[in-house]
Amino acid sequence: MDNYNNGKDIMDRYSLRGKVFNKIREDILAGNYREKDELREAAISKALGVSRTPVREALRQLELEGLVSIIPNKGAYVNGITAKDIFDIYVIRSYLEGLCAKWACEHITQEQLEALEEIIYLSEFHIQKEHWDQIFELDNRFHLLLYEACGSKILEHILSDYHHYVERVRKNTLSSQERASKASQEHKAILESVRNKDEERAERLANEHIYQSLANIEHRGLENLMQKHDGK
Repeated sequence: MDNYNNGKDIMDRYSLRGKVFNKIREDILAGNYREKDELREAAISKALGVSRTPVREALRQLELEGLVSIIPNKGAYVNGITAKDIFDIYVIRSYLEGLCAKWACEHITQEQLEALEEIIYLSEFHIQKEHWDQIFELDNRFHLLLYEACGSKILEHILSDYHHYVERVRKNTLSSQERASKASQEHKAILESVRNKDEERAERLANEHIYQSLANIEHRGLENLMQKHDGK
């Protein structure tokens, strides 16, 4: 019984740390903290209703991701995601998304193909209605489902993390009907190539899709797009 209780305590501890980690991580990525803001253990533990131990562990994990810097005898400070980080992520994503689409040609299921087709259909409807929140959610679903369809848990994990890191910028770029429409057409072309198992074309189109997104970001001004989304 003691071994069982000890195991449960360890699981609860890691579960609690995970919840604290995800909450702080989401707040950083959403822009709720500014760069160099101090993350005070006592304030966070009080706000989340937990002890300082899971907060301290979560901050160490965030430091490993590069989102936080811990200075001995001083405290933990927000690094956040810089404009250069965003640029680098998009360039890296362009290659990895191409690889993902290429591998999806071999591993995608009929069920996944049908789900992607439905996402594109719904996207086109909501773009006409300018339903920005739905457009953004459908864009998320398209990419995450394609990551799942590539047949590699490692690649899926890496791309999902990168996708999430640039969420604030992506949400702002998709609040333009012109870009949302083009992105939907690019998705449709990628899906067609994957359905036809044309690996070379699928890889090229997925690569170009991310570069088109990056070009749109640079055109609109990356610093502006990194501001918190206002829903307009």
